[in-house]
Amino acid sequence: MVKIECFIPEEYVPKLRDALNETGALTVGDYDYCMAVSRVRGSWRALAGANPFMGEVGKICEAEEAKVEFTCKKELYKAAVEAIKRVHPYETPVINVIPLISE
Repeated sequence: MVKIECFIPEEYVPKLRDALNETGALTVGDYDYCMAVSRVRGSWRALAGANPFMGEVGKICEAEEAKVEFTCKKELYKAAVEAIKRVHPYETPVINVIPLISE
């Protein structure tokens, strides 16, 4: 199993949830659409050459974001990451894939 987390504008969460569920990544036992969403405040500064979704090149930007996290089978993580990249509006989304130890 792996835990996947990403940060995305809140208005994109429903589309992301559907895309991830289609990959099977949000299925846990007899349930699907299993994920957690938390509000967070992110900050970043776009560097020269960037085309930021939000903010301006050279200036620090802060905004409310949604942190999406879920666990899935290791063999599904590549499809899940591809789904996130397909839906995500950011030029370079932060996507963390964390291996989990299970007994």
